[in-house]
Amino acid sequence: MDRPESVRQSFLRQARACNDLGSPFTARLCRMAAERLDESTAVGRRLLQWQGDPTSSGDALALRLAGSLHAVVRSGQDPHLAGVYPPHTNLDDDALWAAVDAALRRDETFILAWLRSAPQTNEVRRSAALLPGFLTIAKLFSKPLMLSEVGASAGLNLQWDRYAYRLGDFSWGTTSSVTLTPDWEGPPLPDADLVVSQRAGCDLNPLDPSCSDDRERLAAYIWADQTDRLERTRKALEIAEASGLKIERADAIQWLAERLVQPHEGLVHVIYHSIAWQYFPEDLKARGEALITQAGDRATTDAPLARLQMEADDQADGAALSLQVWPTGERHEIGRADFHGRWIKWKGWPGL
Repeated sequence: MDRPESVRQSFLRQARACNDLGSPFTARLCRMAAERLDESTAVGRRLLQWQGDPTSSGDALALRLAGSLHAVVRSGQDPHLAGVYPPHTNLDDDALWAAVDAALRRDETFILAWLRSAPQTNEVRRSAALLPGFLTIAKLFSKPLMLSEVGASAGLNLQWDRYAYRLGDFSWGTTSSVTLTPDWEGPPLPDADLVVSQRAGCDLNPLDPSCSDDRERLAAYIWADQTDRLERTRKALEIAEASGLKIERADAIQWLAERLVQPHEGLVHVIYHSIAWQYFPEDLKARGEALITQAGDRATTDAPLARLQMEADDQADGAALSLQVWPTGERHEIGRADFHGRWIKWKGWPGL
């Protein structure tokens, strides 16, 4: 398959994913780009001759374009493009593409600059999938949690205990401007005292909730027709800003090596990540797995270690929720969740 065709196919796959994840507008945009993008513009040439991996598990090229166009709209610099973006979505395909094509020319410099950066999201609803894992860890060890999140972006999923939840018949959390209510199925959740003692996160390109440019970057990568996600993220950013927590700019593996140097008596150290590990290069993942295994070998009942993951696997049914704990090394898939946290299918830890 030649390069332009591989790019077009990646856009079509992303269109299907966007449709499945409840964004018909972004799905339509990706599908039209796959069919109509040509090399008559500098943006078109850059995209169709992309030198890296255009797929969603690589450079996520379709999401780079979608994010750049949404950023143009949100900036207010192109009212013509804004006029065809949600909530103005009653145009036919020819009219919509004509406006997009014009923007590719008119906003060329802006869009080309955006294409250089990988998409960055921080989906707040993933916290609803992680909370059952944290409850399970607390039940297993009856100790406060020390949190280490890799790929933390703006740290919104490091603030999970500052949100309110309704998971089926189960409610958790105090009054919050962010309440997460995914579709839920599965057995009851563990009854556990859940206390966070320490928290930290890292990212290669962390976003600062107190920085207006960073907040806008995060909003631009949210799909334009998903106003509920935009509003939820805005509120979560306010919570993150008020907390004062800063995400460290660091290579995840080096950061983990430093965090795992010594056990922490009286705490359970929880390493966790959601839709992040899968994007790491294979050599870095191998090094990270080895580091965590070595730290697990050093764990004790007084200083246990846990790894909670929400990542894609080879199944079509959302992402796998998996948990491994040390010193035993026991590991189980404890559930599955929609990539954006819209639903959770809970299995639980055997015996709890």
